[in-house]
Amino acid sequence: MPSDQSTWFISVPQDGESEGVVQELTLKLSQQAKLLPSGNIAQFAIPSFKTGTLDILIALSDELPKTENYFTATVAKTVDTLRSLLNNDPVKLAQHILVNESTVDDYLLKGWKWNEGRYGIQRSLRDLVDGLNKEMTSIDNAMKAKLNNYNLVKGSLTQMQRKKLGNLSVRSLADIVRKEDFVVDSEYLETVLVAVPKASVKDWNTRYERLVSMVVPRSSAVLESDDEYTLFSAVIFKRVHDDFVQKCREYKFIVRDFVYSEEELAKQRQEHETADTTEKELWTELLRLSRTNFSESFQILVHLKVLRLFVESVLRYGLPANYNGIVIKPESKSIKKVFNLLQAQFSYLKPRSNSSRGTKAEATEEFVGEYQALLDQEFFDFVLSEVPWIVN
Repeated sequence: MPSDQSTWFISVPQDGESEGVVQELTLKLSQQAKLLPSGNIAQFAIPSFKTGTLDILIALSDELPKTENYFTATVAKTVDTLRSLLNNDPVKLAQHILVNESTVDDYLLKGWKWNEGRYGIQRSLRDLVDGLNKEMTSIDNAMKAKLNNYNLVKGSLTQMQRKKLGNLSVRSLADIVRKEDFVVDSEYLETVLVAVPKASVKDWNTRYERLVSMVVPRSSAVLESDDEYTLFSAVIFKRVHDDFVQKCREYKFIVRDFVYSEEELAKQRQEHETADTTEKELWTELLRLSRTNFSESFQILVHLKVLRLFVESVLRYGLPANYNGIVIKPESKSIKKVFNLLQAQFSYLKPRSNSSRGTKAEATEEFVGEYQALLDQEFFDFVLSEVPWIVN
């Protein structure tokens, strides 16, 4: 049973019995059984590719599912990047999950065509698969590089912001202190900054002058306060700095490691502004690249699905390699009934499917280890390839 979270690509031999099949299925599925909206089924042309040898077809049949998994994962990663950039907003996400500026459903269901300008059908199947793989790998590498670059800058900015948002025992003091809060250019004196727990403020006020012998009396001043700490300044002699820090530690007063420097504060502010600007620029670039790469990678994935559909059809039905393509987007609640109707519609293919499966097994008998996956695949009377609903 195919997945209820995918759009189905179906292939059947192009012969007298398949003429008008889409119109007939549309009538049965949408008008009679009410299982499917009429816009959820359409016909598309499967090109007559160069079939190549049986060995090549069997090798591709074994290889393509693995390639599909890689392609699908690459598309999914691009969608995840878009979700993250857009804070998982479904409305905004829908504005960027587009294929050639159309929705995914419109791209698949409204006249899908093989892009012969980019992937000429005169090329061999192997060349086409290699070309698609090369394009997808290039997209994947570009996305990884851009995403890593963005995450580095965002991580640096987040760390800077975290320093500004913590309590007074850890947060950056650049936006709190002023030049007049400090004794500057003194040979003997220095200003220290101490974060005192709220519950210990009274204790600080009564003790700070006597923590060590060389504290300037009445030099304590409140600079800032939050829910957990009050930030005090005090003036001490430089020679007792280490002793003062040790005494503060005993009473759980936290001396902040801070030396006032206008140049250093200006540098910190500039670094934050630069990181903020760079993050916004990279966010915009990554969003634009992700939107473009989703469109490109999804098209590549669908073209690979059609190639696999063709390969499996040749192995199943043989030559001439002329097949009708049908695309169906089922609804989860009616998937079983839709599938059963399709089985009944194409039951006339059963003898050919069974025969071809036997032939295929015989052809791969001598390669049973290498091509075991072929013999384990689930077979229906029609050939089916699924495009997962990655964007749901």
